[in-house]
Amino acid sequence: MKPENDWRQQQERSNLAILKLMVWISLTFGRAVGRLVLYGIAAYYVLFAPTARRASRAYLHRALGRWAQWTDGYRHVFSFASTIHDRIYLLNDRFDLFDIEVIGAEALNEALARQPGALLIGAHLGSFEVLRAVGRGRAGLQVAMLMYEENARKINATLQAINPRAADDILPLGRVDSMLAARDRLAQGYLVGMLADRGLGNDPTLDCDFLGQPAAFPLGPWRMAAMLQRPVFFMAGLYLGGNRYRIHFEPLADFSHVTRADRAQAIDDAIRAYAGRLEAHCRNTPYNWFNFFDFWQKK
Repeated sequence: MKPENDWRQQQERSNLAILKLMVWISLTFGRAVGRLVLYGIAAYYVLFAPTARRASRAYLHRALGRWAQWTDGYRHVFSFASTIHDRIYLLNDRFDLFDIEVIGAEALNEALARQPGALLIGAHLGSFEVLRAVGRGRAGLQVAMLMYEENARKINATLQAINPRAADDILPLGRVDSMLAARDRLAQGYLVGMLADRGLGNDPTLDCDFLGQPAAFPLGPWRMAAMLQRPVFFMAGLYLGGNRYRIHFEPLADFSHVTRADRAQAIDDAIRAYAGRLEAHCRNTPYNWFNFFDFWQKK
C-alpha cells in the first residue's frame, strides 16, 4: 500500500475505535466522567501509536516553531479525543453544555441573502460537528457534508447509533450523482461542507507553501466548488479547551460568475488562499489539526 494512502486506514480506524468507546461511556456516565476517561485514552495513543506520534511531533515542530515535547503530543491527542467525545452531545442537541463563539457569520449571511446555498471548505481542524450542530440548532441553517464514500459509510454507522437524523446529511463523494446531490442541497439553501486537506492517492494536487515547506493540496474539492458556482468560505470549529469552541467563517473565493476560461486560475488562487488560512489557524491553535500522518511526504 502506498504511504500516502495510509491515512484512510490509520486515522479512520483510530477515530472510529475512540468514538465507539466514548459513545458507551458518555451515554452511560455523562460528560464529566467521559472527560476523565479521555486522559487515559490520550495516554494510550501517545504511548502505543508510534506512527501517529511521529507525525504529530513533525507537525507540531512546524506549527509551534520549536521542538515539540512529549506534553505537546499528549495535548494534541487529547484535543482530538475531546472533539470526538463532544460530538456525542452535539449530535443530540446538548448545546447547553458548551460555550460557543461564532466569528464571521455576517459575511456568510450576506452571501446567503444574495443566493441560496454556500460552500464551506474546511480541514481536519477542530470539530466540524460543532459547526453543523450550531447551524442546525441556533441559526436554523441546514448543513450537509461531502466525504469520501468509505469514510461516509463508517461515520454513518456510528451516527446511526448516536442520532439517526444526523446521518441524513452525509453525502458520499466519488459517485456519479455526488455533484447532483450537492447541487440539490445548495438549491434548497443548505451549506455544503467539504474537507480539502486530504485527497486520495491518485488525486491531482497543487503544491503550496504550508508551515515552511511545500505540501500537496488536492484539486478535487476546488474543481467541484467551481462547477457548483457558489461562494466559498473557510470553516473551522476550533476547540479551545474545556467546553469552549470558536467557529470561524472566512470568505475564500466566489465561483458564482467565474468563466470557464478563468476557472483554472481561480481554483489555484483559492487553494493558495485556503492553505494560508489553514496555516494561520494551525499556528494560532496548533493542537487542533488532526492529520496524524506525514502531510509533507512526496509521492
